[in-house]
Amino acid sequence: QVQLVESGGEQVQPGGSLRLSCAASGSTFSSYPMGWFRQAPGKEREFVAAIIWSNGRTYYADSVIGRFTISRDNAKNTVYLQMNSLKPEDTAVYYCAGTLRPYAPYSSGRPKEADFDCWGQGTQVTVSS
Repeated sequence: QVQLVESGGEQVQPGGSLRLSCAASGSTFSSYPMGWFRQAPGKEREFVAAIIWSNGRTYYADSVIGRFTISRDNAKNTVYLQMNSLKPEDTAVYYCAGTLRPYAPYSSGRPKEADFDCWGQGTQVTVSS
């Protein structure tokens, strides 16, 4: 059974930084995509960032380009999301997502929820002074 466990969410002031971690167990996600999504109160879950394990290719939502960086540690089967210059609108529950389906280029240019089939329980990020 595949499990994804997120950690690192907390409250931070605007302009601050956080690093989220997602540890995968039960399977090796090497060669497969992993990503981060987020859901703010009253809003639908949205894509944030994704990384392809095999070649390190990354994808980002426009709203986080230049501020967030996704990376992975293959040896630890862990993916990270470094978040800098945080804004109040970044407040959300952040979910880690994975899939055991081989990577294929995304028709829309970025992955969607349907491209992933394993999800973590989420970690709360609150950006507030």
